[in-house]
Amino acid sequence: MMKIIIIGAGGHSKVIVDIIHNEQKYEIAGFIDNNLPIGHKVLDYKVLGKEEEINTLINKHEIFGGIIAIGDNFIRSNVEKKIKQLCNEFEFINCIHPKSNIAFNVVMGQGNVVMAGATINTSSEISNHCIFNTNCSIDHDNRIENFVSVAPNAVTGGNVEVGELSAIGIGATITDQVSIGYNCIIGASSLVNKDAKSNSVYYGIPAKFIRTHEQGSTR
Repeated sequence: MMKIIIIGAGGHSKVIVDIIHNEQKYEIAGFIDNNLPIGHKVLDYKVLGKEEEINTLINKHEIFGGIIAIGDNFIRSNVEKKIKQLCNEFEFINCIHPKSNIAFNVVMGQGNVVMAGATINTSSEISNHCIFNTNCSIDHDNRIENFVSVAPNAVTGGNVEVGELSAIGIGATITDQVSIGYNCIIGASSLVNKDAKSNSVYYGIPAKFIRTHEQGSTR
């Protein structure tokens, strides 16, 4: 099996390790993490170095490619840019749990994570570096842009569009033909039945505009 490296060694990385084990497509060489010492272990895999050392690590460990294991959409997007600057030909893999359900004609980019129980239905288009958490459901003809995260048990209806960097909270529901703008946060258990404008936070049943959301803000 080809060797890969996992970028980021926090809690989300443990889920990535589990998916890779279940897929049985790649061998994990270790982690890259800027905040942990070399040799630190996560699920028996060591931190090998920092992002700046990626080219050296690729050559040393014969790395084919890897995956960014960072849950925050904005941070994940910045890490992707940095990795591409350091190593333009780095191959980002998709990590797809064998117990997920993906329709045969779904179009998917690179660097995506699809967890156990997640469903992505027919004719949907998934861009790059998105996260589909446990038991979420993406219905037919959805368009999901780069660096989106869909939390556990969140549901979208048919013909939904979700803009880049947006986060759909735990158990949220997006009804048919609704558009979620760029850099939005949809609160947990919310029901979105109208379009959500970009750079905004929405909560409630039905969801209402709460406040603006600055790019990179944790609120």
